[in-house]
Amino acid sequence: MASSSTPAAVREMQKDLEVQANALSKIQKGTRSPYSHESPSLASASNKSYLTSDLRCSSSRRHREEPPGPQAELELLNDGANVYKLIGPVLVKQDLAEAKANVKKRIEYISAELKRMDRALKDLEDKQNSKKESIFKLQQRMQAVQANS
Repeated sequence: MASSSTPAAVREMQKDLEVQANALSKIQKGTRSPYSHESPSLASASNKSYLTSDLRCSSSRRHREEPPGPQAELELLNDGANVYKLIGPVLVKQDLAEAKANVKKRIEYISAELKRMDRALKDLEDKQNSKKESIFKLQQRMQAVQANS
């Protein structure tokens, strides 16, 4: 009787394993998609090709380092300096305080978006690791059942 229930148990475990593998595959696709939940402004700034999480992390670090450049340059200017903003093909004169405020606001926005994306990426990686662990445990149980038969 134990031998007749063993193949059924193995088949059931194989079905569970297939379900778990499909769930892991879906999570991995979500991890590889390029900033799937990001804002349009960051989507246009990022490469639209599929990126690995390592590349996304280095891209995030690069974006964090670049924005303070304009802010530092604006801090070097005297109060009477002329500041121009490029709007389409036209340079429009802009108040220095307004330019500083705009740059600061953009830096804050980009930083907040990057933090949000990092949290989302970490959540996906945690889910992926959890699924991998459950698949590994299921495979071990299947091997133990097959070894006992």
